[in-house]
Amino acid sequence: MTGDISSGKGKGPLISLLETKLTERFEPSSLEIINESHLHAGHQSGFDGQGESHVRIRIVSRHFRGMNRVDMHRAINTACADELAAGLHAIAIDAKAAV
Repeated sequence: MTGDISSGKGKGPLISLLETKLTERFEPSSLEIINESHLHAGHQSGFDGQGESHVRIRIVSRHFRGMNRVDMHRAINTACADELAAGLHAIAIDAKAAV
């Protein structure tokens, strides 16, 4: 695969797993997964912003050609369904079709 694949500092096990799953499923030309959990500290009673509960996925893939934004988001959410069921609280998605 070509392109940028990065997950920023302190890549944890969930970020690594998502990176692997999304790479295998969508063969992205660009993929960035960012842990934004620290931005949500205090939003829930007792939540200190630690861990990997909120992520942002920026992805560009040829697999998204012909899809609208809702369909791209559905495809990504489906790929991440196990992690969402296991406690991943939120995914912000920035998806584009590769030209």
